[in-house]
This record gives sequence, C-alpha cells and structure tokens, in this order.
Amino acid sequence: MKNGMKNGILKSLLRLLQNRNKAEAPPPVPAASPRGISSKLAANLQRFRAEFGNSSDLVTREMRFGGAEGPRIALVYLDGLTDMKALMQSLAGEAAPGVRERKSARQWLDHLKQTAIAAGEIKEAGVWGDVVLAVLSGETAMFVDGCADVLTIGTQGGDRRNVEEPNTQSVIRGPREGFTETLRTNTAMVRRKIRDVRVRTEAMRIGRVTQTDVAIMYVQGLAADNILAEVHARLNRIDTDGILESGYIEEFIQDGKYSPFPTVFSTERPDTIAAGLLEGRVAVFVDGTPFVLLVPALFTQFYQAPEDYYQRADFSTLLRLLRFVCFMIALLAPSVYIAVTTFHQELLPTPLLIGLAGQREGVPFPAFIEAVMMEIMFEILREGGVRMPKTIGQSVSIVGTLVIGQAAVEAGLVSPAMVIVVAITAISNFVIPAFNMAISLRMLRFLFMAVAASFGLFGVVICLIGLVLHLCSLKSFGVPYLAPFAPLQLNDQKDSLFRLPAWMLRTRPRSLQDRNVYRQPPKGKAP
Repeated sequence: MKNGMKNGILKSLLRLLQNRNKAEAPPPVPAASPRGISSKLAANLQRFRAEFGNSSDLVTREMRFGGAEGPRIALVYLDGLTDMKALMQSLAGEAAPGVRERKSARQWLDHLKQTAIAAGEIKEAGVWGDVVLAVLSGETAMFVDGCADVLTIGTQGGDRRNVEEPNTQSVIRGPREGFTETLRTNTAMVRRKIRDVRVRTEAMRIGRVTQTDVAIMYVQGLAADNILAEVHARLNRIDTDGILESGYIEEFIQDGKYSPFPTVFSTERPDTIAAGLLEGRVAVFVDGTPFVLLVPALFTQFYQAPEDYYQRADFSTLLRLLRFVCFMIALLAPSVYIAVTTFHQELLPTPLLIGLAGQREGVPFPAFIEAVMMEIMFEILREGGVRMPKTIGQSVSIVGTLVIGQAAVEAGLVSPAMVIVVAITAISNFVIPAFNMAISLRMLRFLFMAVAASFGLFGVVICLIGLVLHLCSLKSFGVPYLAPFAPLQLNDQKDSLFRLPAWMLRTRPRSLQDRNVYRQPPKGKAP
C-alpha cells in the first residue's frame, strides 16, 4: 500500500512538471514557406522575435498605411544601426487620408517601393536569410500583410566618427583627412579624388558569424588582371568565423607568412590609396576600421611618404635618402658598436678607443648585455607610453627615458656611449613612415646584436647577405618585393631612392603592369 501511494505521488509530480514545461515553452513559430517568408504579417514578426531571442534592440513597429482602408505593414530594424528619420517622414506624408484605392497586397508593395518611400536604396527580397542579413547590416525590413515579398530599405545610420586627421600618418603639407570606420564613407573619399568611371568597387562579405562587409577597389585598365585574380582568390579562400579589423584580412592574404617584413601596405590616408590605384594597385576596404590595405606592396613603398609628392623634388629626394640611412642605423647601429668594441678595437682612432675604455672601466657587463638591457628598457617605455592615456603617455615615456638612462649611467650599469647608441637607434626607427616596417627592424635588431657578440663584423656581414637574399625571395601578389632594384628596372628608378620632378614621372611602375604605362603622353605625341 505504501508503495502504491509513493507511485501515485511520483506520477502526480511528473504531471505537474510536464504541465509547467508546456506553459513556459515559447509558442511555436509558424512553418516557413519554401522561400522562408510567410504571407501573414504576424507570423513573420513572431519568427523575427524568436530568432533574435526577443532582443531589446530589435524594433518591430506595426502600422496601417494609407488610412483606414490601407494594408497593415510592419517595419523591422535594429535600434542604433539605422536612421529612420527620412523613412518615417515619407510614410507619415503618405499615411494621410487620400489613398483610397482598393489594391492587392502585391500592388501596395509596388506602390511603397516606387512612390511612397523616400530612401536611397530599396531592394526586394524573397528569401528569409537575405532579410535577416539586411536587418543585421542596418537596413530596415518592411512587411506588407498578405504579401510574401519584403522590401529592404537602405537606412544605415547611427552614431559614427567624423572625418578627422589621421594620427599615425601626419604630414606638414597635404590633405588633413583620414579614413573612418564606415566602409561607404571611405570608398566615397577615394572616389572624390579619382573622378573616373573606370574606378570599380566590388563588395563581398567575409566571416561566418560577423558577416563583415569587405570592398575591393581598383581602376579598370590600370590594375593587372593577374593581380586582380590573385586578390579575389585569396579573399575567397578565407573561411573564419569573424573579421573585426583589416589586420585579420592582412594575415590571411599576405605573402611570406613567416617573414618579419610586411608584404601588405596599410594606411589611413585617402590620398595614399588614390595614388596607389593610379599606379595599378588594388585596395581592400574592411568595414569597421580606418586602415585600408593596398597590394602589391614593395619594399621601397614603406619608405615613401605622401608628403614626398607635395614638396619639391630635391627636398623629397633628400628625405628619402635620409630614411634609408635611418633604416641602416636602426638595424645595425647597436650590432656594429658591439662588434667593434668587442672584437675590432683596431678600427677605432686611439683617442676614441681610450675614451670608450675609460667609460667602460666601471661597467660590470659586456657590451652585448649592456645593449640588450637598454633596448629592452626602451621597448618597455615605448610600449608603456603607447598604452597609457595620451595626456600622460608622452611625458611619462620621455621623463622615464631620461631619468632611467641617467640613473643607469651614474650607477655604473651602462656606459654613456651605449646610451647614445641606443637613443640614436630609437630615433632613427621613428623616422620610418610605415609602423609595421619599423616593427620588423625592432625584431631583427636583436638578431644582429647576438650575431655581432658571437662573430663580430664577419657575422654582421653574413647576416646582411642572408637578409638581402631573403628580401630577394619575397614576392607580393606575384611582384618581386625588391623591385625595381631586383630585378633591376631602370625606368622605375626615377621614383625609388630618388624622386624626380612630377613632369618627368611619365610612366607608371612597370613592375605592377605593362599595359597602360603612361601617366603623361610621350614626348612629341599629343595626349
């Protein structure tokens, strides 16, 4: 009897739990049509809310269009991603009494698409996945009760950063505008500079979860077909869940994946992208970042600044030569100092040698340990200055460098000459316009220092030979990385180490394309 009572109690508890689960279960979503969209307005809105999990930023607004006899319509959008002002104003004007003709749902949809809605872009979607993706992209989906087709309206908006001067690539003379995080704003800034119908913009989405908008821009007839095909092939091969910045794309499409040297150029400046397109390069825009990629990227390109083309040719040439000198200083100065003071003292004049020996008299560490300590200390200060708030970052990095350097010398940990070598090395690194190329030199510097401490100048020379061979083996989208030096192209030398006057730059780089090579008509020929 007791067992029977226990079984009855257990059965009643199970029934209560089942009834509670049924009561708390969400209402079933109506079955979708073959195309995924129902002709019933309530069913579509219910499915939207179910798929988005009743998110608080999902707005579903129902209204009756065209007065009492008009159809019921619904607007679905995500709050914060859309600008509904123009759309609501046009609908309010049409909703006033005056539209009294009896129409079918399909006719009402055509009327809304062709007459009633004042928006820049209106598309018709018949697949549920396309509608959901449009809403996630900031567009507004408009449903008409009784119609299985949907209008997606281009209402992208929300808070966006205004066009400002780029912080990473400032110039004394030249445009002050930089890219923003909005894809269409960035492409429009380039189109303002190149007003030609041959400018092509191709859109795609990359990322299974993020569905990030990516655009490829080039000038038809200037960009080589093989480079375009390679860009498309590499982008289409990307299969990942998310793309949050152009750096993701860069790592997927770059050549020499284990090389310290960058083979993809990135910039915040529209004039740099416009100049690259006119040379036959291809730009890759990624929504959500102000950094645009430019390919192919050659070694000399990372030592050229936009300002070179806005100043006189002689002054620009001087600056370019100075940058290449700073490249050698940033790469070799600490290693040469270590090699000379450790193995090749005979190369120094006697007074200088005596002075260096006097400075190092109380230093307990060899030159290599000195250099490594100072370089690591400077890297820590530089990284700390970057990560700290802007108001105190620069002051802390400058004061920290002066105080720690002076204290290290007074404590006898390093010699004054080593502080000078490390300081001029760091300053030379800042002269290089491209930040990613400067990072490559910072990494290679430690390798050269270790080789110099082990084998002297002979090891430094062998490392230099290996570095040149490595650079010669690199390519960027099929173009040799060291062009126009290796292979040597005399026609392109006028805009490499030297920058000749603009009226002498008649041809485009032949390493990029060999079809439309003339910027200006050849001598003796009319344009």
